[in-house]
Amino acid sequence: MKAWLFKKGTRIRHLLNFWPPFLFTGIRIVELSEDFRRCRVELKNRPWTKNANGTQFGGSLFAMTDPIYALMLMGILGKRYHVWDRAAKIHFEKPGVGKVYAEFQVTEQMLAEIEGATVAGEKHLPQIVTDVKDGKGDLVAKIERTLYIRLKRRYRPGV
Repeated sequence: MKAWLFKKGTRIRHLLNFWPPFLFTGIRIVELSEDFRRCRVELKNRPWTKNANGTQFGGSLFAMTDPIYALMLMGILGKRYHVWDRAAKIHFEKPGVGKVYAEFQVTEQMLAEIEGATVAGEKHLPQIVTDVKDGKGDLVAKIERTLYIRLKRRYRPGV
């Protein structure tokens, strides 16, 4: 994505809410802080997001977390870094009934770990767990994501 998109959290939030994979699945970013440190995503209960049992489709639960941490870190770290999702898995805890949500936070500790691990040009593969909860705050699923973070070649020492 272009660097100008990441100047304001509000701008990217609005753009993502019209992105077809979110728009057509009932996924909505309801909060994205201007500094990209906090985000809240909700998944509405729609007929096309239900599985055969009438609960939230697992693929929709998975999709609601897909680009979030990578995009938040792109907004924070800027153009010097590659930030990609590398791997992910989901653990279902209970059926998702009704609207569900996930909250994301990038902490100072996370940023310090990223900087320390990548300063010499090495890749960093942090694992981040996100909880998806229902309207009562009960755990519906845990999504574990592994990110790939590395300085772009032109910013690596000795290149």
